[in-house]
Amino acid sequence: MKYLSQITLILAVSFLGELLGHLLPLPIPGSIYGLTIMFILLLTGVIKLSQVKKTGDLLLSLMPIMFVAPGVGLIEKFDACAEFIVPILITATLSTFVVMAVSGCVTDALIKFQSKKEQADNAK
Repeated sequence: MKYLSQITLILAVSFLGELLGHLLPLPIPGSIYGLTIMFILLLTGVIKLSQVKKTGDLLLSLMPIMFVAPGVGLIEKFDACAEFIVPILITATLSTFVVMAVSGCVTDALIKFQSKKEQADNAK
């Protein structure tokens, strides 16, 4: 029963995001709105992490299965993609390194910010 209430909450927020995606005249997918809404609700405490954690963990554990069908589709249509394989690999490699670098810099900045905040709290 716990999974049912958690998935209902997650789906309700996702539905709200999709609804905003259709109503607002911006080129932003509804899933991004849904993730942003969920983030804000978790951040403000309207939704507690414990209210969605078990189902979220389950969905994350099932996520690799979602890549099987697109992988098979790419293998099936490899002839159509063959001429673009080098640009695709270069783009994928470069974007991976950019994402890793940006993630590392943001994480480093957050750790420094957190340590400064803790030092300030300890000094009081």
